[in-house]
Amino acid sequence: MTNRPHAVALMIMGKEYRIACDPEEQDDLLQSAQQLDMQMRKMRDSGKVNGADRIAVIAALNLAHELQIAKNQNLMLKQQLSDSLANIGNKIENVLENS
Repeated sequence: MTNRPHAVALMIMGKEYRIACDPEEQDDLLQSAQQLDMQMRKMRDSGKVNGADRIAVIAALNLAHELQIAKNQNLMLKQQLSDSLANIGNKIENVLENS
């Protein structure tokens, strides 16, 4: 039996949005919506940004920026791990050759 997407109701800044979502992704979607709602409300309440559309775009840009930073950090960690594994492999080869 396959899990078919179903509509999930999300509340963002007092407005309801119905989004199709696979059941196994529902918790992540709800968490993402809460994070977006929180960030948008914070911007609105600061009074520095006016208009729901503008708030949504700036919030999306902020979240996309955070995601890009996390991706860059992930790439850097993958490279460091790869380098470390290669270094360990070289050390093992040297030990085996000199035994």
